Amino acid sequence: MSVTERYRKAWEGFWEDAPEEPGGVFWDAEPALTAGLHLALFEPELAAAGLPLVDLGCGNGTQTRFLADRYPKVVGADLSAAALDRARRADPAEQADYRQIDATDAGQVGPMHAELGDVNVYVRGVLHQCEPADRQALIDAVAALVGDRGRAFVVELSERARPVLQELARNPAGPPPKLAPVFAHGIAPGEVSDAAVRDYVTEAGLEVFASGELPLTTTEFTADGSRIELPSTWLVVGRAA
Repeated sequence: MSVTERYRKAWEGFWEDAPEEPGGVFWDAEPALTAGLHLALFEPELAAAGLPLVDLGCGNGTQTRFLADRYPKVVGADLSAAALDRARRADPAEQADYRQIDATDAGQVGPMHAELGDVNVYVRGVLHQCEPADRQALIDAVAALVGDRGRAFVVELSERARPVLQELARNPAGPPPKLAPVFAHGIAPGEVSDAAVRDYVTEAGLEVFASGELPLTTTEFTADGSRIELPSTWLVVGRAA
């Protein structure tokens, strides 16, 4: 199984057109407000020291570079070649390694695990951007990568994010400038119920070790200057010892 060609082209087009400056993409908030907060929740649940970390769906690598400052081996993985080109240009010191991979294709995920062994996985806001038919395959990929010793931090928009996004999209003046290109490229976020996320995890043979809620910070602001934050849920998952 692999992602549709339409989906692949949509992401290539998005990243080819996206602004280069930091914070130019709707979800590309500074790491202190995103991965930094997530690590405080993730690290107490890590079961094995020294494992590589894979940032799955890394995009332009903003969070990947932050993670690479904290772990000896970090790999940013994404479907889009255009996104990875940006990630590499923004990382001239080559702090992280970057790989193009279709995470819904077990034939690509298996060799990565064979090379790296069990890894910890960071995956932020990817599931709701997947086609519905690809969502179980994505979590299956997470299960394959963590193996027996790794853990994954999975954070997704919660059900309560839907009315927030709908209100933004229906603004008479149009959606916020940084959100409009997402819709323009045909990448409309799809709702994934909180229960469905857990069902995907269970179906993949993983257990939930910790969970909670945390606002997902964006780079966009409302007319009154308030930063837009989207309700999200997070899970730390892995195989039972």
